[in-house]
Amino acid sequence: MIVGFIGLGMMGANAARNVRKAGFDMVVYDIRESAVAAVLQPGVAAGKSPADVLDRCDAVVTMVFGPKEVEQVLRGPDGFLVTSCAGKLWIDMTTSSPTLMRALAKEFEAKGGSAVDAPVTGSVDAAIRGDMPMFVGGEDAAVERARPIIEAMGQLRRVGAYGNGYIAKLVNNQLWKIHAAAIGEAMVTAKLAGLDPATWWDVMKGGAADSFVMQHDVPSIFAGHYDPSFPIRLCLKDLSLIEELMNETGTRNELTRATHARFKEAGERYGMGAGEMTVCKIIEDDAGIDLRVAGEWTPPWAVKAS
Repeated sequence: MIVGFIGLGMMGANAARNVRKAGFDMVVYDIRESAVAAVLQPGVAAGKSPADVLDRCDAVVTMVFGPKEVEQVLRGPDGFLVTSCAGKLWIDMTTSSPTLMRALAKEFEAKGGSAVDAPVTGSVDAAIRGDMPMFVGGEDAAVERARPIIEAMGQLRRVGAYGNGYIAKLVNNQLWKIHAAAIGEAMVTAKLAGLDPATWWDVMKGGAADSFVMQHDVPSIFAGHYDPSFPIRLCLKDLSLIEELMNETGTRNELTRATHARFKEAGERYGMGAGEMTVCKIIEDDAGIDLRVAGEWTPPWAVKAS
């Protein structure tokens, strides 16, 4: 297969490089020419538009900011739906609205294509290494066709029908953001009460308080950069989609709304480009303490490709 890749942000660019590393010839596209230039290499060509990429490829991966952007890739004046979709495979990795994406998939399939949703979890270091967990939904035949492309980028975690991948990603991020906000309160409380942050972190891991956030994200607080590879603007986009889904299902969401408010406060105080863990810096700054810990804390974007 020739594989297209649309959306070459920090996660997408690294995922695309791993698709090429697996031996696929590629056509890539991003609205930023500089992002396209950064991934060009032998076997990788630049596309002129989403429709152009689809025309030149057997399968196309999309990984863009959110629902509006992926809708533009499909329904825009130079989107997929203005050209032939017959026999084409679309793999979407965007964190998006299950309702919207199911509608877009039906439109793509009505024109003869097949759709798979495969939103990812993890961080930019997982994208660099090529071991991102991916929540994959779709018909069995489409998923098996997509498998070699997906496994070039990460771990295939089957979740059933198309659209379930988006649901899994949203509730995954719901727990992630709630825990991220809560960790700031726990860390500051522990230090004010006399427990050294490095000791606190060491003893929390492996117990009932453990999580991906505990293992992966606390070092960004110790280092003081708060992980700008996943900025507050993305956190707020995800939290809005999570609340939308919870409202659709009628689920109580007090914890999620409180977390959303805390991330909005972080964005207002530190800027929308600030790192996700500045949601903890709020608590740190308001308490007048410093959670820095000396050490060699490798930032996620600086890990080496496997």
